[in-house]
Amino acid sequence: MCGIAGDLSFNGNRVDPEVLSRMAQRLAPRGPDGDGLIITGRHGLAHRRLKIIDLSEAGRQPMVDSELGLTLVFNGCIYNHRELRKALEGKGYRFFSDSDSEVILKGFHAWGRDLPRRMNGMFAAVITERDSGRVTMMRDRLGIKPLYLAERPGGLRFASTLPALLAAGDIDRSIDPVALNHYFSFHAVVPPPRTLFSGIRKLPPATILEIEPDGRQKQHRFWTPDYTTAEDERGLGFEDWKARIAEALRLSVKRRLVADVPVGVLLSGGLDSSMIVALLAEAGARDLKTFSIGFETVGTEKGDEFEYSDIVAKRFATDHRKLEVATERALPALPRVIDAMAEPMTSHDCVGFYLLSEEVSKHVKVVQSGQGADEAFAGYHWYPPMDAANDPYATYRENFFDRDHEEMADVLAPQWMGGDHAGDYVREHFLQAGADRPLSKALRIDTNVMLVDDPVKRVDNMTMAWGLEARVPFLDHEVIELAARCPPEHHLRENGKGILKSIARDILPHEVIDRPKGYFPVPALKYLRGPYLDMVRDAVTSEAFRQRELVQPAYVDTLLADPEGQITPLRGSKLWQVGVLALWLDAHDAVAA
Repeated sequence: MCGIAGDLSFNGNRVDPEVLSRMAQRLAPRGPDGDGLIITGRHGLAHRRLKIIDLSEAGRQPMVDSELGLTLVFNGCIYNHRELRKALEGKGYRFFSDSDSEVILKGFHAWGRDLPRRMNGMFAAVITERDSGRVTMMRDRLGIKPLYLAERPGGLRFASTLPALLAAGDIDRSIDPVALNHYFSFHAVVPPPRTLFSGIRKLPPATILEIEPDGRQKQHRFWTPDYTTAEDERGLGFEDWKARIAEALRLSVKRRLVADVPVGVLLSGGLDSSMIVALLAEAGARDLKTFSIGFETVGTEKGDEFEYSDIVAKRFATDHRKLEVATERALPALPRVIDAMAEPMTSHDCVGFYLLSEEVSKHVKVVQSGQGADEAFAGYHWYPPMDAANDPYATYRENFFDRDHEEMADVLAPQWMGGDHAGDYVREHFLQAGADRPLSKALRIDTNVMLVDDPVKRVDNMTMAWGLEARVPFLDHEVIELAARCPPEHHLRENGKGILKSIARDILPHEVIDRPKGYFPVPALKYLRGPYLDMVRDAVTSEAFRQRELVQPAYVDTLLADPEGQITPLRGSKLWQVGVLALWLDAHDAVAA
């Protein structure tokens, strides 16, 4: 796990090393164990290293293979790198390191565009070719590792985070009106390639981008999961699907133990992270370090799930640590949390992941985490209504969108309204082939779009702010493919996640399974009070935010008049959503037009 950045020139001008250094410095928290920078003619690459696999200097980046004429910067982990290495050695390739990075270099030379299909892992990789001058970028199937791009006159820059690109300078920071519409309606999710800044885009997941020396670009998607049951699987029953998915999950957690350092688990106490601990114990993991976090209760909203994480830690004899965060500690951390966001994220648990990662990074460099299970296995409350929906789009919108289009007209200043961009996006996504049933359409968009730019991005940003690598076994692409083909009625058993709950009954205490669904609770940000409310009020009424003329002042006044009563269908604070936007735009010096 690392941070990568680069500057590509298409007009013959040399790359400025100072620009590369600024981007790399902004990425320093992602890679505290080393740095590297190389400029070869029209290509400049920079890297910040977090040592996880091959801790020697042989694994440093940018990695150059002079014999093959290739140079690589890579962020992520390839879990099957040893198997790929054996195949490449069989082809006659010779290795100078034990790193997964070098496997990508040799694999690209051997298999070209077919390489990403062979890799099991999370990755954002950029490879430059000495002889042809071509550059190839690739991002993993589920977008676990980010890659941001910014055009410049005569060139292109890239980085692991949006703030790193801003550090290079000369970026168009004007607000993208379509992205703004998504932010306020589609649960703060801005689908690729857009970001809130017009001058920065992101490479979509499961995508290869080939860039010629003159700047011409060609994009190719290498993976699209099918959300219909295959012909030869239609005779399978619930127990058959359970057995297949259980085996895939066992393999997935084993894969994510691949490291030359210890691997821990973020144990929330929920079903998903508890299953990871149980499966790791079943696989023979010993002295497993687990970590939980909790916040103070606000009103009747409990701020921790220690009751359940304690049960799991005791059952599997883990080396368990609990982080109890007082309200007064979370508030000073919020500016740093906002700064760590590559894009504004409204989920209350960002500060939780940030503070937990700070503590966890003192003990381990790698953790497994439970993100993705709800989206892949139908764990959210809007999935049961989707199964019987006569109008899948309308049902999904009613349950998932933060605001309907009518309310959006109250939120945004008239010049920013435009069309119903988020609604159009979802409608078109639902019309795509490969997901015939209403629930399948919802699971597909949530797993392949919402998950990427909400929970997964959140975990990457907050963990990597402390040089902590998070691995997500529920997002192994083989697990996702099975879950996608599994008939929806199996997922919906027991009010959702029926397959996972059935697997869990064989390995977990029943108290962790038969309980109300929990979230990563940070009550102080859902029910804004005291200093939290003061901070948000200052942000949304500031002269800088008002001058941007994005949100109508009357709407802000309405939210401030009743902050605890203005809650979205997904249980988020509407005022916090506006506040995060104001704080993030101010931190990154956005301009309104």
